[in-house]
Order: sequence, then structure tokens, then C-alpha cells
Amino acid sequence: MKILIGCDHAAFGLKETIKRYLIEKGVAVEDLGAFSEASVDYPQIGMQVASRVSKGQAERGILLCGTGLGMSMVANRFAHVRAALCNDLFSAGMSRRHNDANILVMGGRVIGDVLALEIVRTWLETPFEGGRHQRRLDLFDTPGQEP
Repeated sequence: MKILIGCDHAAFGLKETIKRYLIEKGVAVEDLGAFSEASVDYPQIGMQVASRVSKGQAERGILLCGTGLGMSMVANRFAHVRAALCNDLFSAGMSRRHNDANILVMGGRVIGDVLALEIVRTWLETPFEGGRHQRRLDLFDTPGQEP
């Protein structure tokens, strides 16, 4: 599995912690920035990660910003992207079980490193249940169709 990871300046430290964790677990990681705590425009990084996941160039992505809100809004504008803002373990598990989330979003100013790593672990290890959930997800990807 290849995971793209990106963040803004507010979550740079958390991104580095998560990146080290993933590499230690043998996960292929491609870092798309930010590369320091210098101020950046988070939409540019979020769009890079989401665009590449949308096109199937990576199975999953992780996006981080101060609250996670901005990155989740940016990512969910792309077809076939299901970005889930998860700042707790229950949401992380359910985002995979029922929603087959392919981008995990977290807030670097909202949660600490220990919880963030548990969320990443849960998100990576939880399978999608399919079934009735797949039928619902198929509605996401039907262009121009209103519910």
C-alpha cells in the first residue's frame, strides 16, 4: 500500500511523527509537504494529495492541518475521494467500516501524537464491510444524480 501524506505548517510536527510511524510499519509513504513550519497555503497540498488519490495513483492519503476542517473540505471536492475527519478512534474505525474512507484527515491542534498514531493504526487496520454500505457509496460517484 502506498500512502500520500500532506500537511500545513500547523501540523508539520504531527506529520513527521506519523510518517516515521508508517515507515517503521513498512508502509510506502510519499510526503507532499509542508516541509517545515513556515506558513503555506493548505489547499495546494490538500489538492495534490486528493487529486492523486482520486486518479488512483495511491490507495490512500493522510492530510493534516490545524483543525482538519480545511483539508477535509478541500479533499472531498475530488471524485472518488472519501476524506474523513477523524479526531477519535470510533470515527476512524467507522470511516473505514461503513464509508471506505480513502483519505484520513486529522487536526494537529486538536489531538496529540499518541492519539493520532492510534487513529492511524485503527484506520489502516479496519476493513470496509461492503454490502449495503457499498450501495450507498456508489451513490457518491454517480455524476449529476441527485439523491
